[in-house]
Amino acid sequence: MGRLLDPVTLAVLGGRLEQLMDEMDATLFRSAFNPIIAEAHDASHGIYHATTGATLAQGASGLPVFAGSMAGAAALAIDAAAAEGGPEEGDIWIFNDPYRGGTHLNDMKLLRPFFCDGDLLCWLASVGHYTDVGGAVPGNYNPSATESPQEGVLIPPMKLQERGRLRSDVVNLVCAISRMPINAYGDLQAQLNALELGDRRMRELLGEYGAGTLSTAFGELTGRASRLMRANVASLPDGTYSSEDFLDNDGSGAGAIPVRLEMSVSGDRLTLDFSRTSGAVAGPVNISETTARAACYVALKHLFTDVPANSGCLDPVEVIIPAGSLLNATWPRPVGGYTETILRVIDVIFQAVALADPERSMGCAYGTINALSIAGRRDDGSRWVMFTFYGGGLGGNPDGDGLNHGNAPLSTATIPPVEILEAAYPIRYTRWALRADSGGPGRHRGGLGASYEIELLAKEAEAFAFADRGVFPPPGVHGGRPAALNEIAFATPEGTLIPPMASKITGVKLAAGSRVSISSPGGGGYGEASQRSPAALERDLALGYLTAAHVREHYGGVNGGD
Repeated sequence: MGRLLDPVTLAVLGGRLEQLMDEMDATLFRSAFNPIIAEAHDASHGIYHATTGATLAQGASGLPVFAGSMAGAAALAIDAAAAEGGPEEGDIWIFNDPYRGGTHLNDMKLLRPFFCDGDLLCWLASVGHYTDVGGAVPGNYNPSATESPQEGVLIPPMKLQERGRLRSDVVNLVCAISRMPINAYGDLQAQLNALELGDRRMRELLGEYGAGTLSTAFGELTGRASRLMRANVASLPDGTYSSEDFLDNDGSGAGAIPVRLEMSVSGDRLTLDFSRTSGAVAGPVNISETTARAACYVALKHLFTDVPANSGCLDPVEVIIPAGSLLNATWPRPVGGYTETILRVIDVIFQAVALADPERSMGCAYGTINALSIAGRRDDGSRWVMFTFYGGGLGGNPDGDGLNHGNAPLSTATIPPVEILEAAYPIRYTRWALRADSGGPGRHRGGLGASYEIELLAKEAEAFAFADRGVFPPPGVHGGRPAALNEIAFATPEGTLIPPMASKITGVKLAAGSRVSISSPGGGGYGEASQRSPAALERDLALGYLTAAHVREHYGGVNGGD
């Protein structure tokens, strides 16, 4: 590695790299066509190791789960390039393979090698959630899928750009597989622009510091993350801590699906053993091993916030995921609902750490993104596909109540604004409000979920929902109680329809005036409810966060606290 960098230079370079990624994120957000990227920020950029694909740097605004899973995508691009004689200046690789590349088919990955004086220094990566990539269901969250082709079209690694020349045939392919080809084209061009910007900014850094200093910084920042993670692990009591949680079902058949963890702490080493987790299932809640490891990375980053966001986070962590597991899916197992399963992986890690040291953990968040697609045709025959997701409460924690109506812990994505969705699609929101009594009771209450109601303005459409936590509520920790269950309903011309799979359903026929209602869970509570202060309960009642009946049932009345 050569001589170590002085702390000031290392801190400046760390900040510059993060700023560079943030600027790439902002470029994509401002120029993408589909609201899930442009408004919800379901995308990310990162810098990855030249030969291993390990995460070197990530911005503050990109999705954390992408930073972890894109390490697998970078390794896949490295292998694909090697099979063709190695990467060259001006090449860009594209694919949406969810098995080695992570996550699901909607997430389109672009990888660009970065060279300095003919030597490969690193890879720049961009990933964003495309509106639609084919398959049986518009928007691709198909809860009834039993194989990958029913979820969408898998694009293996191929050159989108070759020595600086954009391949129109590959661009046409990416657009052709989508029900919304204009969106796909706009999102693809936005990602290319973000990568071009990243290349320019990296060259500016090289001009100031040189390749040797930058390479040294990559190594030292990774080492710093490793040392900080070891120190955090060493602060936990040695021992083995067991936790379990459940997915409601797999979308194709009823029955709880367990996610089980044995977490072992030995000095500064941590083992996350998922051997007792369910085997792979027929429906689309399986995830790849790459995605499962990324979920572990996200959970640990939530708990140990001082650790930099790079591959050093997992240096002292062994993750055990047996072949054939729910968390180690291979093609053609469906993985479209990966979001629900990685949230359950995060939940069991939160619960295990709470057993080891309650002061380092928090109640579980609402645990589902409530993916909703509504699709139809406008009066002129043109197709529209609205895909969006919804928020809920985060868990109570040692320092206070959980956040009301936040985003799932897997991401920093934002919930698309009502105004944008109503302007883009023939729908109207008739309700968007906090859901009283939905947070788990505790000394520190879980945050509140939300209630939404969407009215269809078009003549007809179909709706599809993919969610969870309709059977098993988000747990509390350290004596905190569970939050409210998820609830989804469709008011159709034939009457009110409740999904038989609790919160997963396809092909609901809607007519003008039909309404979809979602009541999302809150977060789990932290600590015994009997310890909540009367002042906090009075404030909750005054704000309408809790009703008097809820306070009497779960807290023993306003005077029930200490």
